Amino acid sequence: MNNQYDVAILGGGLAGLTLAMQLKQEEPTIRIVVLEMRKTEAPDSAHKVGESTVELGTYYLREVLGLKDYLDEYQLPKIGLRFYFSPQVKEKIDQRVELGAKETLPVPSHQIDRGIFENELTKRLLDMGVEVVLGARIKDVNLDHQEGHTVTYSKAGETHQITCNWVSDATGRAGLLKRKLGFEKPLEHNINAVWFRVKGEIDVTDWSDNEAWQNTLPSGLRRLGTIHFMGKGYWVWLIPLVSGNTSVGIVADPRFHDFATFNKLDKAMNWLAENEPLCAEKLEPYRDGVIDFRALKHYSHNSGRFYSTEKWGVVGEAGAFLDPFYSPGTDFISIGNTWMSDLILRDFRGEDVASRAIIYERVHSAFFNSWVPIYNQQYELFGNTQVMLVKILWDWGVYWAIPTLLFTNKGYINLEVLRALFTNRNSLGIRLGKLNVQMQQFFRAWNQCSDEAFVNTFIDFFEVPFLKKLHLDLEKQHSVENLIAQCEENLNILEQMAAEIYRKVSAKEKGTPKDMKINPYQFSLELTNEALLEQATQKGAIDTTASISNDLEMVWLNEKLPV
Repeated sequence: MNNQYDVAILGGGLAGLTLAMQLKQEEPTIRIVVLEMRKTEAPDSAHKVGESTVELGTYYLREVLGLKDYLDEYQLPKIGLRFYFSPQVKEKIDQRVELGAKETLPVPSHQIDRGIFENELTKRLLDMGVEVVLGARIKDVNLDHQEGHTVTYSKAGETHQITCNWVSDATGRAGLLKRKLGFEKPLEHNINAVWFRVKGEIDVTDWSDNEAWQNTLPSGLRRLGTIHFMGKGYWVWLIPLVSGNTSVGIVADPRFHDFATFNKLDKAMNWLAENEPLCAEKLEPYRDGVIDFRALKHYSHNSGRFYSTEKWGVVGEAGAFLDPFYSPGTDFISIGNTWMSDLILRDFRGEDVASRAIIYERVHSAFFNSWVPIYNQQYELFGNTQVMLVKILWDWGVYWAIPTLLFTNKGYINLEVLRALFTNRNSLGIRLGKLNVQMQQFFRAWNQCSDEAFVNTFIDFFEVPFLKKLHLDLEKQHSVENLIAQCEENLNILEQMAAEIYRKVSAKEKGTPKDMKINPYQFSLELTNEALLEQATQKGAIDTTASISNDLEMVWLNEKLPV
């Protein structure tokens, strides 16, 4: 075995393996070693987060890494995220308001069995000439970007030492470099999670004998979505795996659900019986087939560093992770690996990357922090059907309009794009962050004044025309100039979406005019009607187009639970 490398990747999970593949595909001569603590192949249905991908992460796996054919043949397609609201009728799934796709989406995503997938990645890396060392326990990392970093590890009782130009920490929550260098960073968002795998396929369509409801979708389509059962302070997931097993998870805010009430398997089943009784009833026959169980307190975590000018960085969960609600794990890996690999490859080819490392770290930190308001203090809304329906569509709109579009067009490693969108006080990135914070605050205020029980409704986001367009546009490739212009156009759509949501809710809850102009960056339900009417006459107040207004009519619910 060689002991001199260009890159040492500490950790052979999804983040580390995909980073190695990205580097080796772009630069076949680069020398890479992956040091993984696991001694043997990962088991099928490996107990890891990141089974469910969404558009950004899927693009990375399919297009950047070239794994499209493998994913189509050996992993399951994912028919989007599927949500069941109406906690007032938890025992009757066919009466719950359902949000999800009615057919396969044109921009794909996948349900990934992590064990099978990581074993495949390892085999491919070995074929490409990457050294993957299993059973390697990291003992020490001595960082010296001038003379070369030194990594000491043990394997089978023997100590080994290697030197390298770059170190990438992909050790997951162990956060080796984070602990060594002390750049842990507190994160206000606090949730707890448990998850387990059961043997066998679970299709929620079978949970009702209502044929009309069953036939709303083609056979098997519901099973292939990432199922979310929603209630105040929590959500429960069901994720199908290609191995024929099913992943089950509970994620809850401790303000509403004490972790001690579901942090063991028996407790989790009792918790489900109380909070999602139909789910508990349908899972009971699978109880003897539980494969594993894991509990994780304070799921989310932040990082004070991502990329250093001294040729090291952190990727995946070794850096920061926020919340699993929208399946963003592979997204964070994809973006982090893209920045990390760009720095390593440019340096390998002789470029000074110090300024890029500084820029990438600042943008990464800002990107992560801009997503915190989507989740922080928002679990209290999860039992409010109308508010959550609109919030989810807003969050999707933001995700497709800017972050994912930038990724599919290589915007995150283009300094011209980054400067245009993120470097001044009124840049698009700053405005988007302010707009999103304003909306998330609004959702909390709306939740306080309205919590009606709606039932018996199916909504397909793909039937909302402007959201469908944002989704389809992810496949378009733009020049730098056109990409910046498209982001500005999409932000304008989001501003109108926000203004129309504000207007509709204000008219209902406060009696303000239905045609009142709205400043989407300043609106608040806590303002008096007089203040809102005054605001409508000032700079920044906008009308919305008839198309946006008409599109959003589709997501306002009408059928209420009979009293």
